[in-house]
Amino acid sequence: MGSLESGIPLKKGSLFGPPSSRKERHPFSQRFRSSFSRLLFKKLDYVQWICAVVVFLCLVVVFQMFLPGSVVENSGDSFRAVKMRSGNLSHYRDIDKYVLDIGEEAFFLPKISEKFRRGDGRDVNLFNHTGQHFGYRKPQLALVFGELVVDSQQLLMVTIAAALLEIGYGIQEPFKSIPLIWIIHENALGYRSRQYTTGGQIELLNDWRRVFDRSTVVVFPNYALPMIYSTFDAGNFYVIPGSPAEALEADAFMALQKDNLRISMGYGSEDVIIAIVGSQFLYKDMWLGHAIVLRALSPLLADFSLSKDNSSAQLRIIVHSGELTNNYSLALETMARSLKYPRGIIEHIAGDSNADSVLGSADVVIYGSLLEEQSFPEILIKAMCFEKPIITPDISMIRKYVDDRVNGYLFPKDNIRVLRQIMMEVISKGKISPLARNIASIGRSTAKNLMVSEAIDGYATLLQNIVRLPSEVAPPKAVSEISSHVKEQWQWHLFKAVPDLTYPNRTLRINTFLDEYEDRWNHSQKNRFTTVVAANDSFVYSIWEEEKYIQMAITKKRREDEELKDRTEQSHGTWEEVYRNAKRADRSKNDLHERDEGELERTGQPLCIYELYSGEGCWPFLHQRSLYRGVTLFYFSFSLSSLICMKVESLKSPVSSKGRRPGRDDFDAPSRLPLLNNAYYRDVLGEYGAFFAIANRIDRLHKNAWIGFQSWRATARKASLSRTAENALLDAIQSRRYGDALYFWVRMDMDPRNPFKKDFWSFCDAINAGGCKFAFSEAMRRMYGLKNDTDSLPPMPEDGDTWSVMLGWALPTRSFLEFVMFSSARRMVFVNPETGVMQEQHKFKSRRGKMWIKWFSYNTLKSLDEDLAELSDSEDPGKHWLWPSTGEVFWQGVYERERNLRHKEKEKRKQKSLEKLNRMRKRHRQQVIGKYVKPPPEEESSNSSSLASF
Repeated sequence: MGSLESGIPLKKGSLFGPPSSRKERHPFSQRFRSSFSRLLFKKLDYVQWICAVVVFLCLVVVFQMFLPGSVVENSGDSFRAVKMRSGNLSHYRDIDKYVLDIGEEAFFLPKISEKFRRGDGRDVNLFNHTGQHFGYRKPQLALVFGELVVDSQQLLMVTIAAALLEIGYGIQEPFKSIPLIWIIHENALGYRSRQYTTGGQIELLNDWRRVFDRSTVVVFPNYALPMIYSTFDAGNFYVIPGSPAEALEADAFMALQKDNLRISMGYGSEDVIIAIVGSQFLYKDMWLGHAIVLRALSPLLADFSLSKDNSSAQLRIIVHSGELTNNYSLALETMARSLKYPRGIIEHIAGDSNADSVLGSADVVIYGSLLEEQSFPEILIKAMCFEKPIITPDISMIRKYVDDRVNGYLFPKDNIRVLRQIMMEVISKGKISPLARNIASIGRSTAKNLMVSEAIDGYATLLQNIVRLPSEVAPPKAVSEISSHVKEQWQWHLFKAVPDLTYPNRTLRINTFLDEYEDRWNHSQKNRFTTVVAANDSFVYSIWEEEKYIQMAITKKRREDEELKDRTEQSHGTWEEVYRNAKRADRSKNDLHERDEGELERTGQPLCIYELYSGEGCWPFLHQRSLYRGVTLFYFSFSLSSLICMKVESLKSPVSSKGRRPGRDDFDAPSRLPLLNNAYYRDVLGEYGAFFAIANRIDRLHKNAWIGFQSWRATARKASLSRTAENALLDAIQSRRYGDALYFWVRMDMDPRNPFKKDFWSFCDAINAGGCKFAFSEAMRRMYGLKNDTDSLPPMPEDGDTWSVMLGWALPTRSFLEFVMFSSARRMVFVNPETGVMQEQHKFKSRRGKMWIKWFSYNTLKSLDEDLAELSDSEDPGKHWLWPSTGEVFWQGVYERERNLRHKEKEKRKQKSLEKLNRMRKRHRQQVIGKYVKPPPEEESSNSSSLASF
């Protein structure tokens, strides 16, 4: 969130900092303490010193009577000159702990605004600086409301949307745009966040923090709300002043109260009521502004007679503040006594919920805050909407919208005399002057559409800073190009047709919603603790129990195998025979390959369609039939939870550690093309990297005569082949209806990115930042060594037919290896993905003389491959050549080099084997220590007989 930059120390109990010590406020007083005390005791005797201290303490007590925080809390109500009144605060318990107490120079500075800063003072239009755009559609925005109630937020956003439509935006259905802007106009959740913290509801607090962190930007209409919501600040808070809420609230309040407001508050119909209001922030010198205003109003007492029965008009002064404590009311009581106000004239009403009642019943509203504001005070806007004459200090932010004696009154904040003169003009002979009423009427029309231009510019600029548009989207116009008539007023006319338009009580509805949400959250936490946790424990326990039994069975089987191995007779040959048998087993191990069911089913099929995907999130969009085979584009790393899930699945079916589907014969492209292990090339090549991986020694992977490709996005858009279309495609391939053709089932003219039905190269430019034609031309020139003046862009016929998009096509495997262009001499056939009906596109008659057959023939591409291979072989080996790493190279030199390399490796292995055998033959053998001499037969028989007799 923003920083509170203030040189003034914060008050004790503040939300934003610790209390300052006495030493920090007066560090210079310490150096004179010892010398001052010696002077006192040397020059004055003991009795005189005691008297001086007593007099000084009395002066301190008298002085502190004028300070807000020094009045004794326990003063009796019978002696008060100021009454204290507060509204219904049931939803703001202990709110006095959370009031905004700041310094005079504190202000809110959004951290997110640092990302938007450019420093040149010009219009920020980052859409035009993210790359070259070739826009053919408008950027789409979505408006999401919590409920369909006509209120100020709807009016605000409709006005903003009308301005955005003028500069090139479009409005679409929600949840199709990733960036999220959350607009908050209420303080209920901000106050409750403190209750969550003190009540120890940390998990609930963290849930809300995650919601705030998900938002790209959280927008507030004033600078007080970001400080109230500081608990949830994720560095994405932003303030855009301006809202029609005050005007709607004032109209709805007066429609409900009408003439009963003064009577309900205990005032007479002829009384002159002056309301003193102030800033939303509570700062150190707030009492000073109120004291200045009360002193300037004291001469008005002479125009009003005091009567106990209130039979005549009375002067009433209401001091409204946001602080919900009795302390400030006692401070006002001290001020009233010192200025000799009669009892009952001044009344203190606290709380934001009472602001409407105070402003609605008042005849004159005086802004008594001397604090420099960052935006125009909302309470002044509401006072002007109530059609009350306002009198404010000459502060820069207020002076920007209030013209003196036109729609309000301004006075120098340090000049009480001017304020007295203004009061004498506004209140004459106990009545409000006609001039003041006229000024109030003009002020109402001004406040009804105040800061519309600032709000529109703020939201439009915010969008340009956070939204990154793709290249096919036309960037909107600059904010400065919004017409002035759109910025003049809110779109009131759009809501005139709504019958019985009344402003609902948003605070009550929001607090009711938060109460219901907290109850559901607490209930779910209890259920989760009692049931889910227990179920998870038993689930994990059963997993490890089963794993333990499996490991025990494996250990037992291994032990039995080892025992059986020791018991069997094994023939031992020479070392040469053992070595040859071991090498033969190693070679046969690599050749052993068990063919799964999917591969066996595909053996007799003419076509295999490879579905390209990049993660587990794409699995639901992949097919399970044998006609399809998955290709994942990169490796995955797993967390501990993912490994546990893999362990559970391993009890059922094997799961690949590379993101492949369990139980399927998918393969990962980087295992076939090591170049894709590099994240940079994997991202640059994208799905084309899978083409190179499959084409690299394709005979080891693909055994079918035809090959097809389809992205998982086609299934997500419901553009994949149905069963009927699959059968029709297989029949056409087997019957060779169109011969060597390219079949496709996703049309370019039906693509949602091409609403204007652009031609091939224009659409290609649109989705590639306008660089498609240039990139292809440069690639062709470099491949074939063309001159700059040669047209190297193949012509794509514009005959009313369409082209293929989203990698949904099939063609013969030989044609795929040549990587043919659509302008080569091959037919193109569109297959309806639902019905299977086929229609040939761009027939040969319309393409005669325009096909670049020789450019993409097999002999041309092969010779090109040989030239590049020979060039790379003769160049500096340290030079980075990407081309040889993209697949198999067709060149006789490569074949000879590979054969020589295999021969060298074979000779090297043979040499190592001979060396090993020689070492085994020549190794040192231990000499025989002695020989056993067998005794004669006679001695053996005598020895045995003697043993028997013994």
